Amino acid sequence: MDSLSPTTTASPRDYREASPLSLSSNSSSSLSAKHKLPPLQPTRATSSSSNNRLSFVEGLRQVPPSPREHRVRHSSFSHPAIQDLISHPPSNKPANPKFAGREWRDIAVGEILNPDDVKWVELDSSVEDATMVLLKSPPNVVLIRENSSAKTAISTFDFNDLNTYLLMVTGIAKPEEDQISIINAIRTKSQQGNLITIRDIQPLCRKETLVNLTSDSNLAQGIEVLGSGIHQFLVTDNDGDVTGIVSQLQVIEFFWSEGVNFPTIDRLYALILRDLGVGSQQIISINSDAPLSDALRLMNDEGLTSVAVVDNGQNVVGNISTRDVRHLTSTASAPLLGASCMHFISYILNEKGVEKGRDAVPVFHVTPYSTLAHTVAKLVATKSHRMWVVDSGSPSPSAPSTPLLGPSHSAHAMPLSPVPSSAVPASAMAGARISGRLNGVISLTDILNLFAKFSGLHPADPWEQRMRRRRSSSGSIRPTTESGRPSSEIRR
Repeated sequence: MDSLSPTTTASPRDYREASPLSLSSNSSSSLSAKHKLPPLQPTRATSSSSNNRLSFVEGLRQVPPSPREHRVRHSSFSHPAIQDLISHPPSNKPANPKFAGREWRDIAVGEILNPDDVKWVELDSSVEDATMVLLKSPPNVVLIRENSSAKTAISTFDFNDLNTYLLMVTGIAKPEEDQISIINAIRTKSQQGNLITIRDIQPLCRKETLVNLTSDSNLAQGIEVLGSGIHQFLVTDNDGDVTGIVSQLQVIEFFWSEGVNFPTIDRLYALILRDLGVGSQQIISINSDAPLSDALRLMNDEGLTSVAVVDNGQNVVGNISTRDVRHLTSTASAPLLGASCMHFISYILNEKGVEKGRDAVPVFHVTPYSTLAHTVAKLVATKSHRMWVVDSGSPSPSAPSTPLLGPSHSAHAMPLSPVPSSAVPASAMAGARISGRLNGVISLTDILNLFAKFSGLHPADPWEQRMRRRRSSSGSIRPTTESGRPSSEIRR
């Protein structure tokens, strides 16, 4: 694929039609080859990483304009429609009669499997081929095996790994000392026109524990695993062959559909988040005018699957997840890395409008007075890993006002970090009119941990898994309290 000329501006169609992950396949289209990134030197890792990033940004052509700056789309998903979705979340699906009258903890994990969810790649598969398989994987994860005849998984490949690879080959991420030689070898292979394989990038990817449960294991065991911060577990037969994969979102959807059959879970849905004490005030966010590359690097450093995008008033105006990296898997989309987060959100919304024939404004926030049912409905509808909790006292609350049931116990907000005065006016986005000031986050892990504890189970502390997924980059923000845990809030 030819690179963009200095006078050429790519259109949204250019993005959609570009060959996927062409940056990894050959030297003519590889970003690392195109920009001739020099080998990294261990003694100058910091400055080299910085120079690589500058050379990449300087080499970018004109940043494609936001699709919404020059065209007007008549939104069929109007503001009243969004408000109605917030006020009246989708109702539960009809419950499956086979679970009626049963204790959920005794249900076998094999009963909730979808065998078609299991997707495989081999260690020597190319990153490009693995990405194509990943895009078709419902649980957003692909299993890695030694060869095509193997039936056991040795690792996984997901959008976090794709994000890590993208940041490394473009020189945006700062590598650790033991990764420099690996990255140099990858760049050399790319410049020589050789395929980059999953085996090549495995040392760059920070993995969580790979947990296996047999298909006859009860769901109580599965909830303890997922409530401990593990994003998914594998289901195997008695011979150890993988027969399925169960993700956090899949279990949340199961309880959402079948909750009426399980009174111990169903009664939790009517309670509000503040009274449940679920969620966290540990917030990591990024300003809407920051480059998209900063958001991707932040998620990579902190081991996150998504990050809140806020305006200068700390109001939530959008959400960027590692799954959005799928929009960046071609050389034509490279200019988006240097564009602002708000520009990227606008681009994603435009793409969804093209795909679905309407503009879409995903709602990724709730308030402390939202019910658990309200929150779970949004998680299921958006297939998200977390919801951002915003102040209910915002001038534009995201739900009908709820009478205060008592003083809030949430932590006080820390002083705002300074942001550039030239920030993009994020308030122009539709989502900004229905959000509020960011003050917390609630994740799938938080909810599953709540389900487990409320049912008398004992999941491990999710913090251990969160720390394992975080990179040891010096750029990460890790303020601590006397207990060694993070302070009540982190903003960026």
